[in-house]
Amino acid sequence: MAKLTTHLYIVRHAWAEDQGPGIDDHARQLTKKGRKRFAALMESLCKAGMQVDIIATSPLVRARETAEILAAAFDNAPPVEVVDALAPASNWPALVEWTTQQDAARVAWVGHMPCVGRLVGLTIGDGSASIRMQKGAVASIRLDDGPGHPGELEWLATDDIV
Repeated sequence: MAKLTTHLYIVRHAWAEDQGPGIDDHARQLTKKGRKRFAALMESLCKAGMQVDIIATSPLVRARETAEILAAAFDNAPPVEVVDALAPASNWPALVEWTTQQDAARVAWVGHMPCVGRLVGLTIGDGSASIRMQKGAVASIRLDDGPGHPGELEWLATDDIV
């Protein structure tokens, strides 16, 4: 039986409140401007044909809020699942396992820098490279042999396209 191609979208969370003394990093929320910019990017990507079946997100608030905007961009909003492996210091083997267990051909991961940059490097090569991703950026990767095998970076989009 032939393995189905997986389309993986790796997303860096949108623009969030600044870090600072007394601010819980896990609770930082997206800014109003960050929400607006990411929603506009997603509207453009959806018009261009982007589709997602399921979304995995880091448990941190700013990533969950980004995942909710991502889901809301589609006519049939895909489910959003909190996956601890996407928290800062992401767990590559756990993400591959989670993705392999999904009955989905189009999967999105929402996380944080520098982890998402390393995840892009791991999905398109041997992991020795890391891609610097702007806040709210989306990388599209085609995995012809499924998760855990090197794929091809199809595109990397930022809100500069809107």
